[in-house]
Amino acid sequence: MSSGPLCLIAAGGTGGHMFPAQSLAEVLLAQGWRVKLSTDERGARYAGAFPPEVVREVVSSATTARGGAPAKLAVPFRIGAGIWAAIRAMRADRPAAVVGFGGYPTIPAMSAALMLRIPRMIHEQNGVMGRVNAFFARRVDRVACGTWPTELPSGVTGIHTGNPVRQAVLDRAGAPYTSPGAGGVNLLVIGGSQGARVLSDVVPAAIAGLPAELRARLSVSHQARAEDTERVTDAYRAAGIAAVVRPFFDDVPQRLADCQLVVSRAGASSIADITVIGRPAILIPYAAATGDHQTANARALAESGAALLMPESVLDAESLRRDMRDILSDSARATTMAAAALTLARPDAAQRLADLVTELTR
Repeated sequence: MSSGPLCLIAAGGTGGHMFPAQSLAEVLLAQGWRVKLSTDERGARYAGAFPPEVVREVVSSATTARGGAPAKLAVPFRIGAGIWAAIRAMRADRPAAVVGFGGYPTIPAMSAALMLRIPRMIHEQNGVMGRVNAFFARRVDRVACGTWPTELPSGVTGIHTGNPVRQAVLDRAGAPYTSPGAGGVNLLVIGGSQGARVLSDVVPAAIAGLPAELRARLSVSHQARAEDTERVTDAYRAAGIAAVVRPFFDDVPQRLADCQLVVSRAGASSIADITVIGRPAILIPYAAATGDHQTANARALAESGAALLMPESVLDAESLRRDMRDILSDSARATTMAAAALTLARPDAAQRLADLVTELTR
């Protein structure tokens, strides 16, 4: 077991928080650090892919967004218990640094680090800060931002590190782009589980109306909710479109590298993947995202010409069909969009984060 300094990583129970945390853990371990993960029961489900050397702590935390009145009344007590447990743990094995990635499970670790005056930083994945990160932004030594620019509280300065991506994405970083010329055309449709339904409603109808010559060359990979896969598959079949429809693709990086165009929600992790590999995109921000943060995530890609931004409020089959046709029938434009996406990439985001952690402890 390593005798190196300890970094405590605190992350909430969503993939958007846990995947960047995992990337940082991997880099720190390679540099001789010890790493401990502090999360809740929900987050523990995402921790299976963390390296086995990472010690896991499941803390008592709570969100005010779920449960009835008794659950809401219990929230301060659960968080308080989590804070005192975190203080005891840090006194027993004092971290050299504490890094929070957002979500309610971040509260106990960051609060304990604040009370014990341990160097601390947060990483915000989205272009609009989550509530927990916004609360701690003025109370930490560094604020790392995955999306640039990020809306920050007044007086807070952010450091643009980018959002770490998985090794499978890094393996395909900057993969050569094949423009949609006369050959086959691959279209990738991806959306988070919550936001996938609208894409399933609109995308097949939009594709069905593309010019016959383009439809004949088209292959679609479409991520849809399990309850929607049958109707989406039927819609593509009725339109004579070659399509693979699944609730989950375990090879998204390869499909992204192979595609000529991606239609996607604007989650921070998806945008990081799209820019690191470098592909043209039509981005449809999830309208119900907190603080409309997906629109903020997509803004830099839209402004640089790497993507078209289509708000959900104006999304319909005709508009989407027009935009897909315009990109897929113009090889020069598609190639320019792919190159623009690459200019926004931060493939070394995990290393940048690790450098900040090391800097904190000097």
